[in-house]
Amino acid sequence: MRMRTQRQVVDYSLQKRALLREVFSGRLGTYEVCDASPYLKNAARFHGEPTDRRCPICRRENLTLVHYIYGDELKQSAGQARTRTELPVLAMTFREFQVYVVEVCRACDWNHLVEQFLLGRDGLTDEPVAETAAAVGSSTSGSSATGVGAPATKRRREARR
Repeated sequence: MRMRTQRQVVDYSLQKRALLREVFSGRLGTYEVCDASPYLKNAARFHGEPTDRRCPICRRENLTLVHYIYGDELKQSAGQARTRTELPVLAMTFREFQVYVVEVCRACDWNHLVEQFLLGRDGLTDEPVAETAAAVGSSTSGSSATGVGAPATKRRREARR
């Protein structure tokens, strides 16, 4: 399920497939990929989102998704696991933060980064600002919408970082 301010999504499914191919061919041992830390297992237990997908290694238990949040604005909350239901509230509270989604098998300790993406209020301002700038640019004589809107929006984003 995609959230309203979600952007810059990176999917790691191809990397996961390649890693599983290495394990199933015998070039990589299960002990090398089943190495979830106790902190990750606890995060899966208390903050995780259960899925209906079986673990690709042990096939005994369904995988659990854990969402970790990182960002300068989060201060002490950076690096914490959060439930999926908390993310939209945080997205409206903070300007921008990174979310990392990790799948975990609590039975055999398999874990893998599934995806990462940005959340936050800054995702709401990109489209309306560009539309507003385009409207202002078209009503002002001598300036084009791309000349006013796009670079100004880009400069604002760069100034915030």
